[in-house]
Amino acid sequence: MKKILSFIITIAFGTVAFAQSNVLPAPAQKGVMYVKNATIHVGNGKVIENGVIQVRDGKIEKVGNDITIPAGETNVIDAKGKQIYPGLILPVSSLGLIEIGAVRASNDVREMGDLNPNVRSIVAYNTDSKVINTLRSNGVLAANIVPQGSFLAGSSSLVQLDAWTWTDAAVQIDGGMHLYMPSLIARPAFGRFGGGMPGGPNASGQQTDPVKEGLEKIETLKAFFREAKAYNAAAIHDETNLKYEAVRNLFDKKQKFYVHANQVKQMLVALDFIKEFGFDVVIVGGSESWQIADLLKQHNVSVILQQMHSLPTSNDADIDQPYKAAAILQKAGVTFAISDDDNQTRGRNLPFNAGTAVTYGLSKEEALAAITLNAAKIMGVADKTGSIEVGKEANFIISSGDLLDMGTSNVTDAFIQGRKIILDDKQKQLNDRYEQKYDLKPKKGF
Repeated sequence: MKKILSFIITIAFGTVAFAQSNVLPAPAQKGVMYVKNATIHVGNGKVIENGVIQVRDGKIEKVGNDITIPAGETNVIDAKGKQIYPGLILPVSSLGLIEIGAVRASNDVREMGDLNPNVRSIVAYNTDSKVINTLRSNGVLAANIVPQGSFLAGSSSLVQLDAWTWTDAAVQIDGGMHLYMPSLIARPAFGRFGGGMPGGPNASGQQTDPVKEGLEKIETLKAFFREAKAYNAAAIHDETNLKYEAVRNLFDKKQKFYVHANQVKQMLVALDFIKEFGFDVVIVGGSESWQIADLLKQHNVSVILQQMHSLPTSNDADIDQPYKAAAILQKAGVTFAISDDDNQTRGRNLPFNAGTAVTYGLSKEEALAAITLNAAKIMGVADKTGSIEVGKEANFIISSGDLLDMGTSNVTDAFIQGRKIILDDKQKQLNDRYEQKYDLKPKKGF
Protein backbone atom coordinates (compact mmCIF):
# COMPACT_ATOMS: atom_id res chain seq x y z
CA MET A 1 0.00 0.00 0.00
CA LYS A 2 2.86 2.34 0.89
CA LYS A 3 4.51 1.60 -2.46
CA ILE A 4 1.27 2.39 -4.28
CA LEU A 5 0.84 5.65 -2.34
CA SER A 6 4.45 6.59 -3.05
CA PHE A 7 3.91 5.90 -6.76
CA ILE A 8 0.79 8.09 -6.85
CA ILE A 9 2.61 10.96 -5.09
CA THR A 10 5.52 10.65 -7.52
CA ILE A 11 3.16 10.80 -10.51
CA ALA A 12 1.33 13.80 -9.04
CA PHE A 13 4.52 15.80 -8.50
CA GLY A 14 5.78 14.76 -11.94
CA THR A 15 2.58 16.07 -13.50
CA VAL A 16 3.09 19.46 -11.85
CA ALA A 17 6.78 19.63 -12.71
CA PHE A 18 6.28 18.70 -16.37
CA ALA A 19 2.77 20.05 -16.85
CA GLN A 20 3.44 21.44 -20.31
CA SER A 21 3.71 17.91 -21.67
CA ASN A 22 0.07 17.52 -20.67
CA VAL A 23 -1.08 20.53 -22.71
CA LEU A 24 -2.74 18.24 -25.19
CA PRO A 25 -4.48 19.22 -28.42
CA ALA A 26 -8.16 19.87 -27.87
CA PRO A 27 -10.71 17.44 -29.35
CA ALA A 28 -12.78 18.45 -32.38
CA GLN A 29 -15.59 20.88 -31.68
CA LYS A 30 -18.99 19.26 -32.25
CA GLY A 31 -22.44 20.79 -32.34
CA VAL A 32 -23.29 24.44 -31.76
CA MET A 33 -21.40 26.93 -29.57
CA TYR A 34 -22.12 30.59 -28.90
CA VAL A 35 -19.97 33.49 -27.73
CA LYS A 36 -22.00 36.52 -26.75
CA ASN A 37 -21.88 40.12 -25.44
CA ALA A 38 -18.45 40.92 -26.91
CA THR A 39 -16.98 43.64 -29.08
CA ILE A 40 -16.03 41.69 -32.21
CA HIS A 41 -13.16 42.93 -34.36
CA VAL A 42 -13.91 41.06 -37.57
CA GLY A 43 -10.47 41.61 -39.11
CA ASN A 44 -11.68 43.27 -42.32
CA GLY A 45 -12.07 46.70 -40.72
CA LYS A 46 -15.55 46.08 -39.34
CA VAL A 47 -16.31 46.18 -35.60
CA ILE A 48 -19.50 44.68 -34.13
CA GLU A 49 -20.60 45.92 -30.73
CA ASN A 50 -22.36 43.56 -28.32
CA GLY A 51 -22.02 40.81 -30.91
CA VAL A 52 -22.60 37.07 -31.02
CA ILE A 53 -20.58 34.38 -32.79
CA GLN A 54 -22.33 31.11 -33.62
CA VAL A 55 -19.99 28.18 -34.29
CA ARG A 56 -20.99 24.77 -35.60
CA ASP A 57 -18.55 21.88 -36.01
CA GLY A 58 -15.51 24.15 -36.07
CA LYS A 59 -16.85 26.66 -38.61
CA ILE A 60 -18.35 30.10 -38.09
CA GLU A 61 -22.05 29.78 -38.91
CA LYS A 62 -23.25 33.26 -37.94
CA VAL A 63 -21.76 36.50 -36.64
CA GLY A 64 -23.56 39.72 -35.75
CA ASN A 65 -25.59 41.49 -33.08
CA ASP A 66 -28.98 40.21 -34.23
CA ILE A 67 -28.48 36.50 -33.47
CA THR A 68 -30.95 34.84 -31.12
CA ILE A 69 -29.56 32.22 -28.74
CA PRO A 70 -32.15 29.51 -28.03
CA ALA A 71 -33.54 29.44 -24.51
CA GLY A 72 -31.88 26.81 -22.39
CA GLU A 73 -28.78 26.62 -24.56
CA THR A 74 -25.88 25.63 -22.29
CA ASN A 75 -22.88 25.85 -24.60
CA VAL A 76 -22.62 29.63 -24.33
CA ILE A 77 -19.60 31.74 -23.40
CA ASP A 78 -20.37 35.17 -21.99
CA ALA A 79 -17.62 37.58 -23.07
CA LYS A 80 -19.23 40.71 -21.67
CA GLY A 81 -16.79 43.60 -21.47
CA LYS A 82 -14.21 41.75 -23.57
CA GLN A 83 -12.83 42.02 -27.09
CA ILE A 84 -12.82 39.25 -29.71
CA TYR A 85 -10.19 39.17 -32.45
CA PRO A 86 -9.32 36.74 -35.26
CA GLY A 87 -6.50 34.36 -34.38
CA LEU A 88 -3.22 36.07 -35.21
CA ILE A 89 -1.05 34.71 -38.04
CA LEU A 90 2.74 34.87 -37.84
CA PRO A 91 3.68 35.13 -41.55
CA VAL A 92 7.39 34.28 -41.22
CA SER A 93 8.72 31.99 -38.49
CA SER A 94 11.22 29.26 -37.66
CA LEU A 95 8.82 27.94 -35.02
CA GLY A 96 9.17 24.19 -34.53
CA LEU A 97 12.41 24.17 -36.53
CA ILE A 98 14.63 25.80 -33.90
CA GLU A 99 14.14 25.06 -30.21
CA ILE A 100 17.35 26.39 -28.62
CA GLY A 101 19.59 28.33 -30.97
CA ALA A 102 22.82 27.34 -29.20
CA VAL A 103 21.96 23.63 -29.19
CA ARG A 104 22.73 22.23 -32.62
CA ALA A 105 20.73 19.05 -32.08
CA SER A 106 17.54 21.10 -31.65
CA ASN A 107 18.01 22.98 -34.95
CA ASP A 108 16.57 21.68 -38.21
CA VAL A 109 16.05 24.93 -40.07
CA ARG A 110 18.51 24.87 -42.97
CA GLU A 111 20.42 22.62 -45.34
CA MET A 112 23.89 23.05 -46.81
CA GLY A 113 24.27 24.53 -50.28
CA ASP A 114 22.70 27.43 -52.18
CA LEU A 115 20.09 25.66 -54.31
CA ASN A 116 17.67 23.64 -52.19
CA PRO A 117 14.15 24.13 -53.62
CA ASN A 118 13.27 20.53 -52.72
CA VAL A 119 13.64 21.21 -48.98
CA ARG A 120 10.25 21.10 -47.24
CA SER A 121 9.99 22.76 -43.82
CA ILE A 122 6.72 21.04 -42.96
CA VAL A 123 8.25 17.58 -42.52
CA ALA A 124 10.69 18.96 -39.91
CA TYR A 125 8.05 20.89 -37.95
CA ASN A 126 8.01 19.86 -34.28
CA THR A 127 4.50 20.14 -32.81
CA ASP A 128 5.92 19.50 -29.31
CA SER A 129 8.05 22.66 -29.28
CA LYS A 130 7.84 24.48 -25.94
CA VAL A 131 7.85 27.79 -27.83
CA ILE A 132 4.46 27.13 -29.45
CA ASN A 133 2.42 27.56 -26.29
CA THR A 134 4.09 30.89 -25.46
CA LEU A 135 2.84 32.26 -28.79
CA ARG A 136 -0.70 31.02 -28.20
CA SER A 137 -0.79 32.95 -24.92
CA ASN A 138 -0.41 36.17 -26.92
CA GLY A 139 -3.04 35.24 -29.50
CA VAL A 140 -0.87 33.74 -32.25
CA LEU A 141 -2.80 30.71 -33.49
CA ALA A 142 -1.10 30.05 -36.85
CA ALA A 143 2.39 30.43 -38.29
CA ASN A 144 4.12 30.14 -41.64
CA ILE A 145 7.05 27.78 -41.06
CA VAL A 146 9.96 29.01 -43.18
CA PRO A 147 13.30 27.31 -43.95
CA GLN A 148 16.45 29.39 -43.73
CA GLY A 149 19.31 29.34 -46.19
CA SER A 150 21.93 31.24 -48.11
CA PHE A 151 19.97 31.45 -51.39
CA LEU A 152 17.04 29.31 -52.60
CA ALA A 153 16.14 27.65 -49.30
CA GLY A 154 12.99 25.59 -49.95
CA SER A 155 9.27 25.71 -49.28
CA SER A 156 7.27 26.99 -46.31
CA SER A 157 3.95 25.73 -44.95
CA LEU A 158 1.24 27.29 -42.81
CA VAL A 159 0.33 25.45 -39.61
CA GLN A 160 -2.24 25.92 -36.86
CA LEU A 161 -0.76 25.75 -33.37
CA ASP A 162 -2.76 22.96 -31.72
CA ALA A 163 -1.93 19.58 -33.19
CA TRP A 164 -0.49 16.13 -32.51
CA THR A 165 1.62 15.88 -35.66
CA TRP A 166 2.63 18.05 -38.59
CA THR A 167 -0.01 16.38 -40.74
CA ASP A 168 -2.66 17.48 -38.22
CA ALA A 169 -1.17 20.96 -37.99
CA ALA A 170 -0.93 21.70 -41.72
CA VAL A 171 -3.31 24.33 -43.05
CA GLN A 172 -1.43 24.85 -46.31
CA ILE A 173 1.48 22.63 -47.41
CA ASP A 174 4.39 23.97 -49.50
CA GLY A 175 2.58 27.23 -50.16
CA GLY A 176 5.70 29.31 -50.74
CA MET A 177 9.24 29.05 -52.12
CA HIS A 178 11.85 31.17 -50.34
CA LEU A 179 14.75 33.06 -51.90
CA TYR A 180 17.25 34.92 -49.72
CA MET A 181 18.45 37.64 -52.03
CA PRO A 182 22.22 38.30 -51.94
CA SER A 183 23.36 41.78 -50.94
CA LEU A 184 23.77 44.17 -53.85
CA ILE A 185 25.68 46.86 -51.99
CA ALA A 186 29.46 47.14 -52.21
CA ARG A 187 30.89 47.74 -48.77
CA PRO A 188 34.47 48.81 -48.00
CA ALA A 189 36.75 45.89 -47.17
CA PHE A 190 38.71 46.19 -43.97
CA GLY A 191 41.44 44.15 -42.39
CA ARG A 192 40.81 41.00 -40.46
CA PHE A 193 40.62 42.86 -37.16
CA GLY A 194 38.95 45.97 -38.47
CA GLY A 195 42.09 47.94 -39.31
CA GLY A 196 43.39 49.26 -42.59
CA MET A 197 41.76 50.07 -45.92
CA PRO A 198 41.45 47.94 -49.05
CA GLY A 199 44.93 47.05 -50.28
CA GLY A 200 46.58 48.50 -47.17
CA PRO A 201 49.10 46.74 -44.97
CA ASN A 202 46.38 45.33 -42.70
CA ALA A 203 44.14 44.07 -45.48
CA SER A 204 43.74 40.30 -45.54
CA GLY A 205 42.85 38.10 -48.50
CA GLN A 206 41.81 38.94 -52.03
CA GLN A 207 39.18 41.64 -52.40
CA THR A 208 35.84 40.61 -53.91
CA ASP A 209 32.97 42.47 -55.48
CA PRO A 210 29.75 41.47 -53.63
CA VAL A 211 27.54 43.15 -56.23
CA LYS A 212 29.11 41.21 -59.08
CA GLU A 213 28.92 37.96 -57.11
CA GLY A 214 25.30 38.62 -56.19
CA LEU A 215 24.26 39.33 -59.76
CA GLU A 216 26.06 36.20 -60.95
CA LYS A 217 24.12 34.11 -58.41
CA ILE A 218 20.87 35.66 -59.60
CA GLU A 219 21.69 34.88 -63.24
CA THR A 220 22.46 31.29 -62.21
CA LEU A 221 19.07 31.11 -60.53
CA LYS A 222 17.31 32.47 -63.62
CA ALA A 223 19.03 29.82 -65.71
CA PHE A 224 17.82 27.20 -63.26
CA PHE A 225 14.24 28.46 -63.56
CA ARG A 226 14.44 28.42 -67.37
CA GLU A 227 15.58 24.80 -67.26
CA ALA A 228 12.87 23.96 -64.70
CA LYS A 229 10.21 25.56 -66.90
CA ALA A 230 11.30 23.49 -69.90
CA TYR A 231 11.49 20.34 -67.78
CA ASN A 232 8.00 20.83 -66.34
CA ALA A 233 6.56 21.57 -69.77
CA ALA A 234 7.57 18.10 -70.97
CA ALA A 235 5.00 15.34 -70.49
CA ILE A 236 7.48 12.51 -70.00
CA HIS A 237 10.91 12.42 -68.32
CA ASP A 238 13.56 9.75 -68.43
CA GLU A 239 14.60 10.71 -64.90
CA THR A 240 12.87 12.67 -62.15
CA ASN A 241 14.60 15.88 -61.13
CA LEU A 242 13.45 16.74 -57.60
CA LYS A 243 14.70 20.32 -57.75
CA TYR A 244 12.79 21.06 -60.96
CA GLU A 245 9.70 19.29 -59.63
CA ALA A 246 9.84 21.38 -56.44
CA VAL A 247 9.33 24.68 -58.31
CA ARG A 248 6.60 23.43 -60.66
CA ASN A 249 3.83 25.33 -58.87
CA LEU A 250 5.65 28.65 -59.11
CA PHE A 251 4.96 28.84 -62.84
CA ASP A 252 1.18 28.53 -62.52
CA LYS A 253 1.04 30.70 -59.36
CA LYS A 254 -0.11 27.88 -57.12
CA GLN A 255 2.91 28.72 -55.00
CA LYS A 256 4.12 32.14 -53.84
CA PHE A 257 7.68 33.28 -54.42
CA TYR A 258 8.90 34.83 -51.17
CA VAL A 259 11.95 37.02 -51.79
CA HIS A 260 13.77 37.99 -48.61
CA ALA A 261 15.08 41.47 -49.41
CA ASN A 262 15.48 44.81 -47.67
CA GLN A 263 17.36 46.94 -50.19
CA VAL A 264 15.61 48.71 -53.06
CA LYS A 265 18.11 47.17 -55.51
CA GLN A 266 17.21 43.69 -54.32
CA MET A 267 13.49 44.35 -54.68
CA LEU A 268 13.94 45.72 -58.20
CA VAL A 269 15.73 42.51 -59.13
CA ALA A 270 12.82 40.57 -57.62
CA LEU A 271 10.50 42.28 -60.09
CA ASP A 272 12.50 40.64 -62.91
CA PHE A 273 11.13 37.26 -61.81
CA ILE A 274 7.63 38.60 -62.42
CA LYS A 275 8.48 39.94 -65.86
CA GLU A 276 10.27 36.82 -67.10
CA PHE A 277 8.51 33.97 -65.28
CA GLY A 278 5.21 35.47 -64.08
CA PHE A 279 5.86 34.51 -60.46
CA ASP A 280 3.57 35.72 -57.65
CA VAL A 281 6.22 37.62 -55.66
CA VAL A 282 6.06 38.53 -51.97
CA ILE A 283 8.80 40.69 -50.46
CA VAL A 284 9.91 39.56 -46.99
CA GLY A 285 11.73 42.11 -44.85
CA GLY A 286 11.08 45.10 -47.08
CA SER A 287 12.57 47.74 -44.81
CA GLU A 288 13.06 50.01 -47.86
CA SER A 289 9.83 48.94 -49.59
CA TRP A 290 8.22 52.28 -48.72
CA GLN A 291 10.55 53.95 -51.22
CA ILE A 292 9.04 52.01 -54.16
CA ALA A 293 5.52 51.47 -52.79
CA ASP A 294 3.82 52.66 -56.01
CA LEU A 295 5.96 50.32 -58.12
CA LEU A 296 5.15 47.37 -55.85
CA LYS A 297 1.44 48.19 -56.12
CA GLN A 298 1.73 48.39 -59.92
CA HIS A 299 3.17 44.86 -60.06
CA ASN A 300 0.78 43.50 -57.41
CA VAL A 301 3.65 42.63 -55.06
CA SER A 302 2.80 42.03 -51.40
CA VAL A 303 5.15 42.83 -48.51
CA ILE A 304 5.80 41.19 -45.15
CA LEU A 305 7.48 43.71 -42.84
CA GLN A 306 9.65 41.34 -40.90
CA GLN A 307 11.07 43.42 -38.05
CA MET A 308 9.78 46.87 -37.21
CA HIS A 309 11.69 47.32 -33.96
CA SER A 310 15.05 47.88 -35.63
CA LEU A 311 17.23 50.57 -37.13
CA PRO A 312 16.64 51.65 -40.74
CA THR A 313 18.87 50.04 -43.37
CA SER A 314 19.68 53.40 -44.96
CA ASN A 315 22.01 55.72 -43.03
CA ASP A 316 20.13 58.81 -44.15
CA ALA A 317 16.63 57.51 -43.33
CA ASP A 318 14.63 58.74 -40.35
CA ILE A 319 15.44 56.82 -37.18
CA ASP A 320 11.78 55.83 -36.85
CA GLN A 321 11.36 54.90 -40.53
CA PRO A 322 10.78 51.17 -39.79
CA TYR A 323 7.74 52.20 -37.73
CA LYS A 324 6.33 54.43 -40.47
CA ALA A 325 6.75 51.99 -43.38
CA ALA A 326 3.43 50.22 -42.73
CA ALA A 327 1.38 53.42 -43.02
CA ILE A 328 3.15 54.37 -46.27
CA LEU A 329 2.39 50.97 -47.80
CA GLN A 330 -1.23 51.23 -46.61
CA LYS A 331 -1.63 54.62 -48.25
CA ALA A 332 -0.16 53.29 -51.52
CA GLY A 333 -2.61 50.37 -51.53
CA VAL A 334 0.07 47.67 -51.14
CA THR A 335 -1.13 44.49 -49.44
CA PHE A 336 1.20 43.97 -46.49
CA ALA A 337 1.52 41.97 -43.31
CA ILE A 338 3.52 42.52 -40.14
CA SER A 339 5.74 39.87 -38.57
CA ASP A 340 8.03 39.51 -35.54
CA ASP A 341 11.54 38.34 -36.41
CA ASP A 342 13.20 38.95 -33.03
CA ASN A 343 15.24 35.92 -31.96
CA GLN A 344 14.38 36.63 -28.33
CA THR A 345 10.60 36.98 -28.59
CA ARG A 346 10.22 34.30 -31.32
CA GLY A 347 6.93 35.84 -32.50
CA ARG A 348 5.32 36.67 -29.16
CA ASN A 349 5.47 40.41 -29.84
CA LEU A 350 3.48 40.18 -33.07
CA PRO A 351 0.42 42.07 -31.74
CA PHE A 352 2.62 44.75 -30.18
CA ASN A 353 4.52 45.31 -33.43
CA ALA A 354 1.13 46.02 -34.98
CA GLY A 355 0.36 48.32 -32.06
CA THR A 356 3.52 50.30 -32.80
CA ALA A 357 2.33 50.77 -36.39
CA VAL A 358 -0.86 52.33 -34.98
CA THR A 359 1.23 54.98 -33.25
CA TYR A 360 2.87 55.74 -36.59
CA GLY A 361 -0.13 56.16 -38.86
CA LEU A 362 -2.26 53.00 -39.14
CA SER A 363 -5.72 52.73 -37.64
CA LYS A 364 -6.23 49.93 -35.12
CA GLU A 365 -8.31 47.91 -37.52
CA GLU A 366 -5.75 48.33 -40.32
CA ALA A 367 -3.02 47.16 -37.96
CA LEU A 368 -5.14 44.18 -36.89
CA ALA A 369 -5.68 43.23 -40.55
CA ALA A 370 -1.89 43.29 -41.03
CA ILE A 371 -1.52 40.37 -38.58
CA THR A 372 -4.70 38.51 -39.55
CA LEU A 373 -6.60 38.90 -42.82
CA ASN A 374 -3.75 40.44 -44.85
CA ALA A 375 -1.42 37.63 -43.83
CA ALA A 376 -4.06 35.12 -44.88
CA LYS A 377 -4.51 36.89 -48.23
CA ILE A 378 -0.78 36.90 -48.92
CA MET A 379 -0.58 33.16 -48.26
CA GLY A 380 -3.74 32.43 -50.23
CA VAL A 381 -5.81 31.06 -47.33
CA ALA A 382 -8.19 33.98 -46.75
CA ASP A 383 -11.11 31.69 -47.62
CA LYS A 384 -10.27 29.58 -44.55
CA THR A 385 -9.01 31.94 -41.88
CA GLY A 386 -7.85 35.47 -41.08
CA SER A 387 -11.19 37.03 -40.13
CA ILE A 388 -14.34 36.28 -38.18
CA GLU A 389 -16.68 35.73 -41.10
CA VAL A 390 -19.32 33.14 -41.99
CA GLY A 391 -17.93 29.95 -43.50
CA LYS A 392 -14.41 30.33 -42.17
CA GLU A 393 -12.74 28.23 -39.50
CA ALA A 394 -13.57 29.39 -35.97
CA ASN A 395 -10.10 30.72 -35.16
CA PHE A 396 -10.46 33.59 -32.71
CA ILE A 397 -9.27 34.89 -29.36
CA ILE A 398 -10.90 36.70 -26.45
CA SER A 399 -9.00 39.41 -24.60
CA SER A 400 -9.99 41.42 -21.55
CA GLY A 401 -8.02 44.38 -22.93
CA ASP A 402 -6.73 45.89 -26.16
CA LEU A 403 -4.82 43.08 -27.91
CA LEU A 404 -2.42 45.52 -29.58
CA ASP A 405 -1.53 47.28 -26.33
CA MET A 406 1.20 45.60 -24.29
CA GLY A 407 -0.13 47.26 -21.14
CA THR A 408 -3.69 45.92 -21.29
CA SER A 409 -3.58 42.87 -23.59
CA ASN A 410 -4.72 39.76 -21.74
CA VAL A 411 -5.80 36.74 -23.79
CA THR A 412 -8.28 34.81 -21.65
CA ASP A 413 -9.59 32.31 -24.23
CA ALA A 414 -8.50 31.04 -27.63
CA PHE A 415 -10.21 28.83 -30.20
CA ILE A 416 -8.69 26.95 -33.14
CA GLN A 417 -11.25 25.39 -35.48
CA GLY A 418 -13.80 25.95 -32.70
CA ARG A 419 -11.72 23.97 -30.20
CA LYS A 420 -11.02 25.82 -26.96
CA ILE A 421 -7.30 25.39 -26.43
CA ILE A 422 -5.29 25.40 -23.20
CA LEU A 423 -3.38 28.64 -22.69
CA ASP A 424 -0.76 27.27 -20.34
CA ASP A 425 2.93 27.49 -21.21
CA LYS A 426 6.41 27.08 -19.76
CA GLN A 427 6.74 30.75 -18.85
CA LYS A 428 3.49 30.76 -16.88
CA GLN A 429 4.50 27.58 -15.09
CA LEU A 430 7.84 29.07 -14.06
CA ASN A 431 6.04 32.20 -12.86
CA ASP A 432 3.66 30.13 -10.74
CA ARG A 433 6.52 27.97 -9.47
CA TYR A 434 8.52 30.86 -8.05
CA GLU A 435 5.52 32.80 -6.81
CA GLN A 436 4.74 29.75 -4.73
CA LYS A 437 8.36 29.15 -3.67
CA TYR A 438 8.89 32.70 -2.42
CA ASP A 439 5.29 33.34 -1.36
CA LEU A 440 4.92 36.22 -3.84
CA LYS A 441 1.22 35.89 -4.60
CA PRO A 442 -0.79 38.82 -3.19
CA LYS A 443 -2.78 37.99 -0.07
CA LYS A 444 -6.53 38.45 0.06
CA GLY A 445 -7.52 41.78 1.54
CA PHE A 446 -4.38 43.58 0.33
